[in-house]
Amino acid sequence: MKTIQISPLILSLGVTGCYAEAPKPLNVVFILSDDHRYDYMGFMGRVPWLETPHMDRMAREGAHVRNAFVTTSLSSPSRASILTGMYSHGHKVVDNSSPLSPGLTFFPEYLQKAGYRTAFFGKWHMGNDSGSPQPGFDHWEGFRGQGEYYNPRINTNGQWVEYTDSTYVTDLLTDHALDFIRKQQSEQKPFFVYLSHKGVHDNFAAAPRHKGSYADKEIVLPSSFRTPEYGLTALPSIDPQTGKAASGKAYYGEAMMPDWVKNQRESWHGVDYSYHGRPWDVQVRNYCETLRSVDESIGAVLDYLKANGLEKHTLVIYMGDNGFAWGEHGLIDKRQFYEESVRVPMLAYAPGLFEGGRVITSLVQNVDIAPTILDYLGVEKAPQMAGYSFLPLLRGEETAWRSRIFYEYYWEHEFPQTPTMHGVRTDRYKYIRYHGVWDTNEFYDLQNDPAEMQNLIAAPEHQELIRQLNHDLYNWLEETDGLSIPLKRTERPHNDHRNQRNY
Repeated sequence: MKTIQISPLILSLGVTGCYAEAPKPLNVVFILSDDHRYDYMGFMGRVPWLETPHMDRMAREGAHVRNAFVTTSLSSPSRASILTGMYSHGHKVVDNSSPLSPGLTFFPEYLQKAGYRTAFFGKWHMGNDSGSPQPGFDHWEGFRGQGEYYNPRINTNGQWVEYTDSTYVTDLLTDHALDFIRKQQSEQKPFFVYLSHKGVHDNFAAAPRHKGSYADKEIVLPSSFRTPEYGLTALPSIDPQTGKAASGKAYYGEAMMPDWVKNQRESWHGVDYSYHGRPWDVQVRNYCETLRSVDESIGAVLDYLKANGLEKHTLVIYMGDNGFAWGEHGLIDKRQFYEESVRVPMLAYAPGLFEGGRVITSLVQNVDIAPTILDYLGVEKAPQMAGYSFLPLLRGEETAWRSRIFYEYYWEHEFPQTPTMHGVRTDRYKYIRYHGVWDTNEFYDLQNDPAEMQNLIAAPEHQELIRQLNHDLYNWLEETDGLSIPLKRTERPHNDHRNQRNY
């Protein structure tokens, strides 16, 4: 009997015989939000009245990556890490105004070469941020900078389109992304969609259907809201046996909190002067109302895939570009290496790949997104990528995985409240090292102190571990060519209520 040889090309197209039905191609929808912190999802229980039924569904029917982190808690560096699979000191997009370095390759460019139709919808906010189309996307609908929640101006494949009649940007981007998927399905083309929402970035503006829905809800203060304690009228008495404050309050000398944290608390990135005087609790409610349309966007995507026979052939990943502090340590905003700032929501949904209800506890980072998507679609990971595919984790397979994650943030002229810092975190401990500022470093036992309220940097029993983590941090920087701070040209110092000169 004659053996018939089938070419690799035919196999790659899914044709295994004259009567075999070709399997449907695999697709990916990646949904990104802005400033959405890891625990502001209904199923997490952090905010009792917050409703996110579609995120809850993704966790219930898909996977919740519980320990997901960014390498830099700032929009542009994080977005660059997502698109390149590289650390900030590698791609050099270290702040929100840095231009893109020559020679960077975004992972959708590899998908284009593999025959995928690629599309971008929404907020780019990363280097060369003109709103114009960027490499790697066959279809482009993006806005410049932060864009607008209502009546957005969007660059569509090189032509600017102005939307009116109270068009809400989250709904618009979702509708257009589904239109793109519908077209690719009709043409039987595999697709990759990057749906990048403006929500939930300040200035928070909910969709009309959600405005005021949480106006009367009570804000639950985080346990570290008053850490560090300050503004006391008298110094505490000291217990001569322990050397600690007899009152037991979290004074600076006992809790060892850095001075920069107190200073930032009194800035517009702190609860005492939030957003130049806007009440921070009102902002929290507006933030949660604005998040509801992002949740509905996820639901619309999942519903379309299920209704049109695509859900078993499509991987959906949702994540935030960085976390956000809402009162922890008296701070708002991001940039810090505290949990609420560096941790992000990450959910994955792929009924054809793994059973639902998985909780992934391994340490995953934004640099892992590109390798994971490439792996799912059968495209080889690029050698410059620092991350790894977490598909084995989603499938519940035994696999070697990182035991720690690393962090970097570089001081910005326009936001000088937060110093340059590097850090390392294991599943239990966190070490933060500050650069160029006279202040204390930080070390936390997250198992016993998840709110990071007791800095153990001087604890004798932890000195050997702290030294080892410090070595790990420097080894990481040395091995990844990160020992030089990537300075970027700036035109003027910070301009706020303390410095009205603009030059």
